[in-house]
Amino acid sequence: MSDENQPTPPNNLDSAKAHAKEAVDATKAHLKEAVDSSKEHLKQAAGDLRAAAESKARELRETAETKAREFRGRAEETYGQTRERVRTFQDDGEEYVRANPTKAVITAVAAGFVLGLLFRR
Repeated sequence: MSDENQPTPPNNLDSAKAHAKEAVDATKAHLKEAVDSSKEHLKQAAGDLRAAAESKARELRETAETKAREFRGRAEETYGQTRERVRTFQDDGEEYVRANPTKAVITAVAAGFVLGLLFRR
């Protein structure tokens, strides 16, 4: 029996290299799938976060608009009440001056004198 006639046994090193290459290729494919899947999950999470943020912003804007309308209503009501009080004071003052012209003039002169003293200093 000669060595030339027998088939050569497969080289263990070549076989190990082939198996390692297959394992690396399989790992690369698995990692690529995992990365692609993670990208999709991140896109979905970002979309969900954006939708939640938009919803909350809309809710806050509506709440702010409601409060602004409420405060405006109160301010208009207070303004109306104050304007009515000023008119009442003005009418009462005019009535007092007509009923007591001497007292009104003496009071005005005294007030002018006191204010003049205060503003000189």
